[in-house]
Amino acid sequence: MKHDTITATASAPGAGRKPAAPGPPARLVLLLQDLKFGGTQRQTLELARRLDPARFKVEVWVMTAGDDLMPLAREWHIPVVRLARQALVGPLALMNLWRRLHRQPPDLLMLLTVVPNIWGRILGRLARVPVIVGNCRGGGAPWRQHERLLWPLMDHLLCNTAALKTELTQRYGIPPAKITVILNGVDTEFYCPGPAGPRANPQVILSVARLVPDKDHDTLIAAFSQVSAAFPQAELWLLGDGPRRAAIEALAAQTLPLGRVRFWPGQPDIRPLLHQACLLVLSSRYEALPNVVLEAMAAGLPVAATRVGGLPELIVPGRTGWLVPPGDAPALAAAMSQALGDADLREALGRTGREIAVADFSLEAMTRRYETVLSNLLMDRRASKCPDRV
Repeated sequence: MKHDTITATASAPGAGRKPAAPGPPARLVLLLQDLKFGGTQRQTLELARRLDPARFKVEVWVMTAGDDLMPLAREWHIPVVRLARQALVGPLALMNLWRRLHRQPPDLLMLLTVVPNIWGRILGRLARVPVIVGNCRGGGAPWRQHERLLWPLMDHLLCNTAALKTELTQRYGIPPAKITVILNGVDTEFYCPGPAGPRANPQVILSVARLVPDKDHDTLIAAFSQVSAAFPQAELWLLGDGPRRAAIEALAAQTLPLGRVRFWPGQPDIRPLLHQACLLVLSSRYEALPNVVLEAMAAGLPVAATRVGGLPELIVPGRTGWLVPPGDAPALAAAMSQALGDADLREALGRTGREIAVADFSLEAMTRRYETVLSNLLMDRRASKCPDRV
């Protein structure tokens, strides 16, 4: 990697081994909880459409309702299996998951999002799926997924930050050889800078995040209230869905002048909002490696975010944006004030972010790393069943 301040490790099982002999593609199931708007959901579809079809026959299984990204799956001709249509994972989804795994186990089962990482390991192991690959992506995922108890039920674990691998090995006791770090990728042709020239409103601060406690919108609103008087043209745009919307709307109404905060529902294409904004802000208390930061960088937008999870592996203070302590409204306000008050600095940070996204975080590179890990896990499995052929 050209930028030593942004690190990546992708040491796959059996790294350096020659490719396996040609054969039929391995059947790979990607298990998700839903297809709602979300970084993991979209990146799963991006991965599914890019994996080499000569090596992998990909299916996406989902355990609940939530079809926001189904049109994208259809557009990309990705087979989707719906296990149930309830809002939450319940007995029907689990029964249908068990039946499918038991009757015709895939060659590889890769688990994404929290609930699939719990039940997919348990039922997949009972169904004797040859290779089970877990994923740990969110900042609070290790304890939500019961990694301390469930890691022995998988063959390998993928995570998307070096910081998360350190936590998994040191706090949860998972052997380092069982974990591979694959940094997220971004489509830098799809996410690109908007048209040159002044924006319609050059002082839009954009936050793209689920309206849930982990994202700590309260601190973001408190920080924006500290800068709003000095920058009367600035607006805070909050894009996302979630259970805390009513509470966040009430807090904004109590704290800020009328019309200074705008709420947007989740949507499949956020480029128009990125192109109108002058800064992306994340006030999260927990994160792994959020895709929206990569999307903003690819679009030439500087980022102010909290120093949690893998965000320091993306954001370089003074080069691509600002890092502040979580829960620190004054520090976040200072970062926003600096961004709002210096257009030249914003442009310079945005250009560097775009350069780093293109050089180090392409979807193609991410996909090749997944292919290497999955192929080597299959080879290890086959070798263990036929040791006399090794």
